[in-house]
Amino acid sequence: MAVFSEQPRIEQVRNIAAPVAAAGVLIALLYWGRLLFITSFIAVMLAFMLEPFVNLLMRFRLPRALASFVVCSVALLLLYLVGLGAYSQLAGLLSDVPKYSQRISEMVERASARVEAMEKAMYQIVVPARQRRQEPQAQAPPPQPESRKRRRPAEIVLPPPPPLVQEVRILEESSPIRDYFYARIGSFYQILLMASFVPFLVYFMLSWRDHIHRSFLQLFQGSDRMVAAKSLQGIADMIRAFVVGNFVLGMLLALVSSLIFWLIRLPFPLLAGPLSGFLSLVPYIGLPLAMVPPLFVALASVTKVSGYILVIAVVASLHLVALNLLYPKIVGSRVHLNPLVVTFSLMMWGFLWGAAGLVLAIPLTAGLKAVCDNVQGLRPYGKFLGD
Repeated sequence: MAVFSEQPRIEQVRNIAAPVAAAGVLIALLYWGRLLFITSFIAVMLAFMLEPFVNLLMRFRLPRALASFVVCSVALLLLYLVGLGAYSQLAGLLSDVPKYSQRISEMVERASARVEAMEKAMYQIVVPARQRRQEPQAQAPPPQPESRKRRRPAEIVLPPPPPLVQEVRILEESSPIRDYFYARIGSFYQILLMASFVPFLVYFMLSWRDHIHRSFLQLFQGSDRMVAAKSLQGIADMIRAFVVGNFVLGMLLALVSSLIFWLIRLPFPLLAGPLSGFLSLVPYIGLPLAMVPPLFVALASVTKVSGYILVIAVVASLHLVALNLLYPKIVGSRVHLNPLVVTFSLMMWGFLWGAAGLVLAIPLTAGLKAVCDNVQGLRPYGKFLGD
């Protein structure tokens, strides 16, 4: 009887251990292969976003391969023009680097002088005047009588001992700065290598879209094929809504920020405005990130504290209006994720993939919700993820 009673417990432990082990393997795979997965997900998102433009060109009797090539070429051309404009602004900023370094050193000196003045003031308040007068007397050594000074015996100076022969070994010392620099160079090279595959991946995904779609649906049978098609369409609609909505909102913030920075005569408004606008869309840490570019360029021209307060107020106002009024209407109405799930997904994907995980956390979680909403057995999980 004891053997038969233990068997269901063993089956229960096996049923729990298998999903836990699978989840652990999946998390390890996502962490160690993060560059590959990030590159693939970015390419998939871009392909879903550019698919309507390919369909538009195909209506003019263009083959899918040619339409995909035209769309990818135009997208790369626009990206090149944006990079050229950013490079021109950065070149002007780099020419003013000595001015910014001088301003920063002046600010640091002023801050250190104020801190020293505050320390002296606090010392005078805390320590009584009588104790301050006694401190120099206590620190000075007591005077010695002249008789003791005269009776002091002369010191005997011994010759120095001969130097010892030391063993010299030439070792290459490792510098922490050099090791850190080499490590960053290697990671930056890997990022550039993976980023170079994105245009080719997007082109092949667009040109071979029909073949990939048919091959993917053939993996399922019967009613499951219809569920897979609906899930794929839901993921595509969600990604388009998320990417296009964030792009439109970022462009609006960039235009308004650049115009306001130009009106208040801030240097390099065409560089600080777009950076501040798009950084403002980063979840949870967007506001402090959006303040960094305008505050940095303000160092060259703004000398009063009121100018910096004005810049902070402008960035904070635009961020609050965009995230509380415009974002729910443009993006939030299509994503349908509750705040708890969004926060947890940002924590998990940020831990796994760093800054890229923070950017991709919401579309990945929303895509998972789109799958759960279309699969009958996973609909309770979709309701749990939804708002």
